[in-house]
Amino acid sequence: MQLLERENELAVLRAALDGAVQGQGSGIALAGDSGFGKSTLIEALCREIAGVRVLRTHCDPLDTPRPLGPFRDLRELGLLGLGRGEDLLLADFCEQVYAALAAEPTVLIVEDLHWVDAASIDVLRFLARRIESMPVVLIVSYRDREIGPRHSARRLLGDIAALDGMSQLVLKPLSVASVRLLLEGTSLEAERVHAITGGNPFFAAEVAKEPDLPLPTSVRDAVLAHTADVTSHDFEVLQLVATAPDRLDDRALPLLGVDLPTLRRLDATALLNRIEDGIVFRHELARQAIESTIPPGGGPRLHALLLDALEQVDSRDPAVLSHHAVGARDAERSRRYARLAGEDAARAGAHTEAAAFFATALEHLDFEDPRERAGLLLELSYQQYMTSRLVEAIDNVRATFPLWEKVGDATGLAAAHEAVALYEYYSARRHQAETHSGRAAEIASAPTAGLAFGTARALQGYLAMMRSEIDEARQFFAEATEVAAEHDDGLLSLKSGLFRATTELVFEEDGARTSLLDHIDAARDGGWDELASTGYSQIANLDVEHGRFRAAENLLQLSIPFTVERDIPICRHWQTAVRSRLHLHQGHWNAALEDAADVLGSEGMPLAKLWPYLIKVLVPLRRGDEADLAALDEVWALADRIDEPLRRLGVLTALAEVSWMAEKSDERVTGFAVDQLAELSSRPGASWGAGQLAVWLRRLGLPVDANHQLAEPFQLTLEGRHADAARWWNMAGDPFAEAMSWSDSTDTGDRVRGIKLLDGLGAIGTADRHRVVLRAEGHAAVPQRPRESTRANPAGLTNRQLEVAKLVARGLSNAEIASRLYISPKTADHHVSAILAKIGLPTRRAVVVQAAELGLV
Repeated sequence: MQLLERENELAVLRAALDGAVQGQGSGIALAGDSGFGKSTLIEALCREIAGVRVLRTHCDPLDTPRPLGPFRDLRELGLLGLGRGEDLLLADFCEQVYAALAAEPTVLIVEDLHWVDAASIDVLRFLARRIESMPVVLIVSYRDREIGPRHSARRLLGDIAALDGMSQLVLKPLSVASVRLLLEGTSLEAERVHAITGGNPFFAAEVAKEPDLPLPTSVRDAVLAHTADVTSHDFEVLQLVATAPDRLDDRALPLLGVDLPTLRRLDATALLNRIEDGIVFRHELARQAIESTIPPGGGPRLHALLLDALEQVDSRDPAVLSHHAVGARDAERSRRYARLAGEDAARAGAHTEAAAFFATALEHLDFEDPRERAGLLLELSYQQYMTSRLVEAIDNVRATFPLWEKVGDATGLAAAHEAVALYEYYSARRHQAETHSGRAAEIASAPTAGLAFGTARALQGYLAMMRSEIDEARQFFAEATEVAAEHDDGLLSLKSGLFRATTELVFEEDGARTSLLDHIDAARDGGWDELASTGYSQIANLDVEHGRFRAAENLLQLSIPFTVERDIPICRHWQTAVRSRLHLHQGHWNAALEDAADVLGSEGMPLAKLWPYLIKVLVPLRRGDEADLAALDEVWALADRIDEPLRRLGVLTALAEVSWMAEKSDERVTGFAVDQLAELSSRPGASWGAGQLAVWLRRLGLPVDANHQLAEPFQLTLEGRHADAARWWNMAGDPFAEAMSWSDSTDTGDRVRGIKLLDGLGAIGTADRHRVVLRAEGHAAVPQRPRESTRANPAGLTNRQLEVAKLVARGLSNAEIASRLYISPKTADHHVSAILAKIGLPTRRAVVVQAAELGLV
């Protein structure tokens, strides 16, 4: 196809190529409707490339895409320098691809992203976040109208919009002038052809190839004009190729009766292209046009021919075999190959595709086999759980109950109740979760159930631990450990030990955190990624709860990437919520709001949304902006459903702060909180949450009845040792709590100091509330409200800027920051400049000097 009106886009691609040769990587997303010349533009670039490795691959329009499809093609051809065939964890595969690409200047092209699988998106996101550190141009092409808000590629496109080194090019329709150039030498009228084709380059070019024919009314008509002289036998071969959207495998051609003369004749149609190991249409619009000619009932016959041929040549791709089996309406082979494809996808960490394949297997399963149906439903529900589709997961597990009962399988039924208990818990329905976990243990207590009883007890212990029933939890874990030893089951033994170490951390016992980390390392080494990530979630949550903010920050820097690399969205959702709460304590309020919006705006566990809801109320309130106080009713209802002391304490504390700010009484605070504080404070691990609530009740002038020792900084405040409490919070890294501790003092100087600290933090709303109190008490030395922040603070920094600011605070140069974050020195310099402007400091040296004050160490 002639390259028209794409000179600017080609110049951008050339500049990116020049940068890669010089070691500066970049990425470009090429967007446009089908036929708009994305592939033609890429081919024009490739023709100009000399001395640079070019890796070009594509995604296939299969019913369910192959996990790692485009990268698998490159790998199998040896183009990435990776071994063939061995199974790798997704994280390891990402590292290998990165190392292979970083070895030499490369142009990596992935076409047709609208058909991509979720695992490939994870690899592409991994590369995109490191693109500036590689001598690579990453080019992805896609039809923007075919990527909806829930499409797996949407996350990558979000990265492209936000990441340095990544950009987007959108191809537009051709102008009338360009269509006129295409039609030179013909008698066709450019304006009329432009109106018919809408400026679509492919459509217009097809019209120009057959100028003596009547003007076609569609791309389909234009393509079929090329087949006017094709024999019926050759046309059926074209239909066979159209039925194989990935490729018609070379090895299958003899089995399908496709000889060399046939291939020569079809080549004359200019519809087909030769690729490394097969034949494809040169454009998807051409394939769709030929596919549309297959008569009713003809599709299954063609798919069956292809399936038989691929089986004979020993095709090892169950995803492709599943596609053709479904097309052939062959239920037995559809089920068999879809299940194999699902298992392959699950091993590769492609949980989205695994769920789709298991669903396909279920659709083609004979209803007379209840045991296999129940097993597939259970596998499907687990993949849905891993990808945060909890509602569907619960429905599918529930559907297995009568099936297990029908076949008399107590172990299967217990496993189903255990699974639905976990999913119900993460859905913030504690009572349903406990009912199902109890039922699992009851069923599994039969002598034939064996190991299932231990796994049920481990889950019961986990739920008991989360509701602060520690003695009961320990008893359950002991029983689970005993069963694990009896059956020599390493996973159950490790799970029980990990949860037991978590209970010890709740009590802040010496060595508990180290023990829990050891159990996480063992889970990682054993390949039990979900268990390892659950351990990370528990530590991070308790670190924030217990005021170990720097420890929590260090852990989350490790654990959140782990959830991304291992494709565990359900755990990433929870840990991002924990990080939003951590940012709130550290005074990183923009970052807190960023994480809270991520959690609330994405599908995931309702259990994780409690603190993000609170943050979206508290940050604007403290800043003096309008806050959505009605959201507190939803949070209160959520806390009711979760029904756990520690979460209840967090919500009550937020309600108390809102009451203090608004100077309005709230029955949930004046009644429930006051009445229940003594009981809540007696629960294991509650000394921090109860302490925080007690301090806010004191600020409201309400009675504080806490019979148990509260955590140190709150005890100091309640004892009137406000300066000591402020210094404690300063050392811990919570500037808001530090400022409030000074403001709690009876000394006017301390209270003024607290107001100034709040002003500097950007908590103007909270500072104004203190000003009102001081003026009402008749104090003259009330600091005026500042027009802008009176001291440097990182409250307005995003997560990425915080990441850079912390490295600046450690004294790293731009080159060192670039190396650490996989960005270019130029991008690092841009970030540093933006950070200095936001926090109001003149030099990076000033950031180092004030690092502790800024909460950057």
